[in-house]
Order: sequence, then C-alpha cells, then structure tokens
Amino acid sequence: MVSLLLSVLLMLGDVDPAAHRREIAAWQKARDARLRADGGWLTLAGLFWLKPGANRFGCATTNDIVLPAGSAPASAGTFVVEHGQVSVELLPTVIATIAGKPVKTKVTLRSDSGGAEPDVLALGALTLQVIERDGRLAIRLKDLNSPVRRDWKGLRYYPTQLSYRVVARFVPHPRPVSIALPNMLGFSETAPSPGYAEFELGGKTFRLDPVIEAPGDSVLFFVFRDQTSGKTTYGAGRFLYADPPKDGRIVLDFNKAYTPPCGFTPYATCPLPPPQNRLGVAVEAGELYDGHR
Repeated sequence: MVSLLLSVLLMLGDVDPAAHRREIAAWQKARDARLRADGGWLTLAGLFWLKPGANRFGCATTNDIVLPAGSAPASAGTFVVEHGQVSVELLPTVIATIAGKPVKTKVTLRSDSGGAEPDVLALGALTLQVIERDGRLAIRLKDLNSPVRRDWKGLRYYPTQLSYRVVARFVPHPRPVSIALPNMLGFSETAPSPGYAEFELGGKTFRLDPVIEAPGDSVLFFVFRDQTSGKTTYGAGRFLYADPPKDGRIVLDFNKAYTPPCGFTPYATCPLPPPQNRLGVAVEAGELYDGHR
C-alpha cells in the first residue's frame, strides 16, 4: 500500500511551482482587498450588547450606544429588544436606509442568528446590524472612516512554499458529529464537522478537524494553532478554508492560512482553535502577524 507521505508527494508533483506562486499572490491580493473594502473587517468600530427594552443610540455620550464623534446626530434613535427580536425606530429628522430603502417607521431587524444574512442599517458612513452570540443580542458597528482602515499598512507573509500545500487524507465521520469551538467572548458554539484531515509535516502525522460554518456551505473551515502562534503569527491561532474532499483527499494549502478578524479589532467575536487543532509543529507558511502595525 502506498504510504500517506508518498501519496502526498505524488500529488504535489502535479502542481506547477510557478503557477502555485501566482495563485497565492492572487489570493493575497484578494485578501487585502477584502479587508480594505467597504464593510470589511478594518471598518469594524464597535460592539454593543443590548439590554431588554430601549437602547438609545447617537453621538452623545449619554446614549446607550455611543457612535463615533461627528458621524451621526447626537440622538439618532432607539433599538428596542422585545421577545428575542430587535427593532429600530429613528428620530424624525434622521435619514437612514436598509437595503437602499429609507427607514420611515419602526422596523424589525433580522439578526445573523443561524448563519442568516442580517439586515444592515446604513447611517451616513456607518452601518449597524444585529448579531446573536450565545443567546445574547448585540449591535455590530462598522465605520467607513475607521482610523484602523485609514492607517492600514498591509499584510506580510512567509515566502510561498509548495511544500506547505499539503494533500491530506480525509476521513469522514460515520455519523453526524458536532464539535465545540470556544470564542473570544469566553463561551463555545457548536458546529457540524463532516470528518477530519490527516496529513504529514516534518515526518510526523497530524490531524485537523474542520467545521461547516453555515448551513449549505460546501467548503471546510479550519481553526488551528501551531508552534508559530504568538511568535510570528497571531497568538490565538489562524483560519484556513479548503475545498470539499475528492476521492478521499483534501488540499490544505497553509500558504493561505490567515489571521482572524480579532487580530485587527477588539470588536470581533472570533472562534478559537478546539484542543484537537493545536498542532505540535511550526507551520511556517501563510500570514505573519506583528500586532498590526
């Protein structure tokens, strides 16, 4: 029987190194563009947990939700939490939209619960949307004029290495499995995991467990930590996506491993690596981290 390592080497041989370098360069360019984009993670400017009943918002410091100075009226309106739902009611002189349509009356806002696409309230350069975490509701604020976005100096990476494009054996679970992902808020959320990837690095065999992020997703999402974490890469771990397995194999291209949003902003609610995804090897590939300059 051909060993796992030999299978990996044979499959790696089918990849042109120059084409692979071009692929990674294009991925890095797209990654930077997503971060810089309107609504990208660099625009994240606040996270406000809602209390039952009325939650007033505006630029004045007397509000429950204080918006960046000069970005909105002193008093803009109220988010109301009732029966597990959030509605918004604007003051008469305030102009805002949802999906490009003016908000003129009290409107119930759809949250991101269950992976749904949330309603986005646009107010000048600001957007506000409802997120749900562990049964708690919050307003996520993004600001097109965020200083983090304005002062962004870009990303740095390890040199692209074809040896870190690993073809792993994918082992499906015989029955549905869910794994718990801890997060930056101090609790865990469960997500379905269709199996695990087994691969070799540095002559040793390792395993990573992916999850399905949202219902209907086909790509696999890995949250992992390795021996570079807290040294040359982000301390809490990194993210990596992979296409679905084919013929029992899956490509893990660690050149595409990247820093979670919580590496750029204190307002993200990132998942953290589960214990089984903490690798005892230095994966010297992908995105570097230096506190984000």
